[in-house]
Amino acid sequence: MEGFGSWSVLTSDFLIVLYLAINGVTLASLLHLTNAKWRAKVRFLAVSLAGLFPLAFVLLLIVLANGEHTFQWMAPGGGHMVGEHLNAWHNFTFLATREIVGFLIIAGMYGVFIKYQHEATIDLSYEAQRRFRNVAMFIPAFYVMYATMVGWDFEMTQLPNWHSAMYAPYHFVSNFHFFIAFFAIFLFVLKKSGKLTVDVPDFVLNFLAQMMLAFTILWTYLYFSQYLIMWYGRLPEEIVRFRNMMEHGLGAAWWTFLAMKFLIPFCSLVFTPTRHNPVLIVLVASSIVIGTWIERYTWIAGSVEPENYHLPMTSGFDIGVTVVIAAAAFFSIRYTLNRFGLVKSS
Repeated sequence: MEGFGSWSVLTSDFLIVLYLAINGVTLASLLHLTNAKWRAKVRFLAVSLAGLFPLAFVLLLIVLANGEHTFQWMAPGGGHMVGEHLNAWHNFTFLATREIVGFLIIAGMYGVFIKYQHEATIDLSYEAQRRFRNVAMFIPAFYVMYATMVGWDFEMTQLPNWHSAMYAPYHFVSNFHFFIAFFAIFLFVLKKSGKLTVDVPDFVLNFLAQMMLAFTILWTYLYFSQYLIMWYGRLPEEIVRFRNMMEHGLGAAWWTFLAMKFLIPFCSLVFTPTRHNPVLIVLVASSIVIGTWIERYTWIAGSVEPENYHLPMTSGFDIGVTVVIAAAAFFSIRYTLNRFGLVKSS
C-alpha cells in the first residue's frame, strides 16, 4: 500500500474523465425526456463529451492493472485482518470483469443514443422520433446502475466490510452535480472563444445554474443523511471511516470539498442575480468541479491509514499524471468538436 495516495490521484482522475464521458449523454436524455425547450441548443455539445470514452477505457485498464495500488484491500492487511475472509464482491477477477463488461455496455448503449439523436434531427417521422425516445428512456436507468457499481468498486468497498445504503445515490448525484458545473464552464469558454457554430443563448447558463443549485441541495441532503444514520445509530464500525477522514490526515481536504460543493454554491446561487451573471456562474461552477475531485480523492485515499496517503497535489507524480490526463482529455474533446463541426476549424 506504499504510495497509495499517489495512485488514488490516478483513480480520481479516471473517475472524473469517466463521468465527463457518460454524463453528457445522461443530460441530453433527461432534457429530451422532460421536453426541455432548450435541449436543442446544447444536446450535440453535451454528447460531444462522449469523445472521452476511449481515454476513460485506457485509464480503466491502467487502474485495474495496478492491482493492490488501486484496490488497497488486495494487499495483506489492507483494511482487514490478515487471513480474514472477504466476501465475493472482493474478488479481483470478478471486479475486473464486471468493470470492463459494464463499461463496454454503457459505451455501446450511449453510442446508440447518440446515433438515434442524430437521426431524429434529420428524420422527423414518427418511427425515428419514437425509436429515439425509447432509447432515451433507458439512459437514466443505465446511468444509475453503472454508476452504482463504479461507486461501490472504486470508493465504498475500498474499506472491506464498510457499507452504506446511501452511498450509491450519494456517488452518482455528486458526479452529475460535477458534470452540470463543468458543462456550464465548457459552454462559457466556447462562447467566449467565438468558435461555436451553434447558437447557445445566455439563458442556457441560467438554466444550468438553477440545476447546479438543485443538485447542490440534493447532494447535501444525501451527504448529511448518510452521515446522520451512522452517527445517530452510534455504529463504531461504520462511523470510524468518517472520523478518520474528517478529523485526521484528510481533515483539510474533507472540509474543503464540503465548502466547495455546498457552502459556496448554495450561498451564491440562492440569490437570483448570481444565476443571471455568467462570470459568477462559472466561478461557482469551478468551485464545484474542484470540490468534486477532492471529494473523490478523499473517499479513495481515506480508506487506508494516514501514513499511506498524503494531501493531493503535493507530489510531482500527482501533478504530472493529472496534467497528462487533462491534456489528453483536452485534445480528445477538441478533436470531437472539430470532427462534428461544432466549432469553427482553426
